[in-house]
Amino acid sequence: MSVTWEELGWERLAAGVGRCRLPGWDCTAGLVVGEGTALLVDAGSSLAEGARLRARAEELAGGRVTHLALTHPHFDHVFGAAVFAGAELYGAVGLDAVFASGRAELRLDAVRNGLRVADADEAVDALVTPRHLVSGEWTLDLGGGRQALLANVGPGHTAHDLAVLIPGSPEVVFCGDLVEESGEPQAGPDAVPARWPDALDRLLALGGEDAVYVPGHGAVVDAAFVRRQRDELAARFGVI
Repeated sequence: MSVTWEELGWERLAAGVGRCRLPGWDCTAGLVVGEGTALLVDAGSSLAEGARLRARAEELAGGRVTHLALTHPHFDHVFGAAVFAGAELYGAVGLDAVFASGRAELRLDAVRNGLRVADADEAVDALVTPRHLVSGEWTLDLGGGRQALLANVGPGHTAHDLAVLIPGSPEVVFCGDLVEESGEPQAGPDAVPARWPDALDRLLALGGEDAVYVPGHGAVVDAAFVRRQRDELAARFGVI
């Protein structure tokens, strides 16, 4: 008998689409199951967490994770990526440069936020560069009529924000940390505050009014929540 999403601690959002909230930083990971394929959205905060995530995702998918999309270059979303050997890896244009020259800062940020030094060192040493860099939109055919649209909607939360839209009923949009529900959106030194509201406008245009929006942290939200957060960010950063 096949296992259900709920039995493995995942939230089912639509047919073949779900997400889980990882412990520690309450980071979302998404899963989209195709025909003989599986797309994971974000990879967890360490190699050990990535390995646990892969095992659960592959049990749900009934096969290996074949595609991995990274929504932005923060440690809690990317440090597990190296355990997905053989998966096609996607990220926004510029993610490769961050991984090439910004590893020391990624490690420091992880340790500052509570990741064990040994885990941070291990993840940074193993960090893999995305093979596929998205500058506009990229459609993945996952088989069985399942598609995923990768959209470079940033900059905003970082200079390299990627959203993932899964068509269906309902449509599901994985937002990364462009949207956060469990707290105020975090604007670190790599944020681009003046462009963040525009990124959320693009996100809303992508998903529409009836989509399910999945924040990088927190509970699933609707278009009205994203619009309110867009307006709050514009006010917070003085964006007209």
